[in-house]
Amino acid sequence: MVATMACNKEFSSGYVLLDPDQLSLFELIRLLFPGHIGKRAFVDCHEGAESNFERRWIIFISIFAQKLLQLLAKPLSWFGSAFEMGLNLPSANGGFGMLLFNCLSGKVRWPEKTSPTFSSSIGGLDKRVKLDESINPGDSKYYATLSMMSAKIAYENKAYIKTTVEDQWEMEFLGSFDFWNDYQDKATTQAFLLHDKHVESNTIVVSFRGTEPFDADAWCTDFDISWYEIPGVGKIHGGFMKALGLQKNLGWPKEIKQDNSHPPLAYYTIRELLRKRLQANHDTKFLVTGHSLGGALAILFLAVLAMHEETWMLKRLRGIYTFGQPRVGDNKFGEFMLENLRKHDIQYFRFVYSNDLVPRLPYDNKALMFKHFGTCVYFNSFYEGKIVAEEPNKNYFNPLMAIPKNVNAIWELIRSFIISFSKEYKEGWFLRAYRVLGLIVPGVAAHGPQDYVNSTRLGSSALLLPHRIPLK
Repeated sequence: MVATMACNKEFSSGYVLLDPDQLSLFELIRLLFPGHIGKRAFVDCHEGAESNFERRWIIFISIFAQKLLQLLAKPLSWFGSAFEMGLNLPSANGGFGMLLFNCLSGKVRWPEKTSPTFSSSIGGLDKRVKLDESINPGDSKYYATLSMMSAKIAYENKAYIKTTVEDQWEMEFLGSFDFWNDYQDKATTQAFLLHDKHVESNTIVVSFRGTEPFDADAWCTDFDISWYEIPGVGKIHGGFMKALGLQKNLGWPKEIKQDNSHPPLAYYTIRELLRKRLQANHDTKFLVTGHSLGGALAILFLAVLAMHEETWMLKRLRGIYTFGQPRVGDNKFGEFMLENLRKHDIQYFRFVYSNDLVPRLPYDNKALMFKHFGTCVYFNSFYEGKIVAEEPNKNYFNPLMAIPKNVNAIWELIRSFIISFSKEYKEGWFLRAYRVLGLIVPGVAAHGPQDYVNSTRLGSSALLLPHRIPLK
């Protein structure tokens, strides 16, 4: 990894950048004591950057977590590979009974990780691949349900996504891509595109993959609380910008020539694909979606389009649908985004389910300047939704909410045994085991895809009608 400090930051008016590669135990401990943070080898910041104890403590947690993830990257990947192989063994052998028989007879069929039937651990939580047949184009819930299902299958391999899009959804698969992260020096960002050609829809869907449980690079992106301040835009989460295609020495130029020595950058590649498709058919529109980290990349994709004044493309944007999305910028960034959402009449729906931990991070306080903006479609654990400016308990670690969150986690586990009123909503053993984790850390299990899929299907259609963005 090339040191962040060696990169050109002239595109920003302020910045605080963290580089775990430069971290030593001595420097990490020194961080907790008074002194300008810019003097630390692993911190690069503009003159005048604040460095009170609370900020130093947050930087300590962030840089320590990134360094630990780097050290555990290979073991985590190996464990994840073995775990997912185990999850897929029963289906590859025709069920648990046949798996036992094949083990005894020495004829075990091993799953192929690139096959269209191989499911990720996220896919193992919610195995649904079909769209809800009761929700059709024209229904106000249609794009929300399509977006969430697209965000869910974004975690799968290319063959799985292609088969689902073409065979199950009867739509055109436009490609699944691994995109380059210039700061991690590897392809760590994934997204796919499809074209819903139904007459009533004619919409291209861009779906960004969220954080994979066993991907240390994706977790480093989440924990990297570096930020850049872009003039006229605001302060933005550095880890998310790097994942979308921020370049070390150029920032966000409007046009670039892609470097063919490595995979392409996400923003520029997707924008070019959209340009060609939208110019070929003036009736086609597009929407952008993602779950978790994917949701952050979805809203930042819109932000960079607005920065580049891609007005004609913004007029063709049907909406942004994010699910369990973390905060991505400060209050000034929120104002910039709200202005562009209103100016171009873009619908932005930020879905939050119950006590989901991720939308409540990074913190919205004086030490961390991150803020949400726009429409929050909040669902409780009964899948009852409402439009709010901010989800309840906006900063997750609130001691006063500990007991209510645990009680809710117990209810969600009980609900997993009684929700099987329809085969479509029945929960399996793996998801129930995941909900047990929610008893230990309430909010973790609430981040899974199952509850977001259920919310978009069971929630009221009235929530997703065109509306005015609520003001805080």
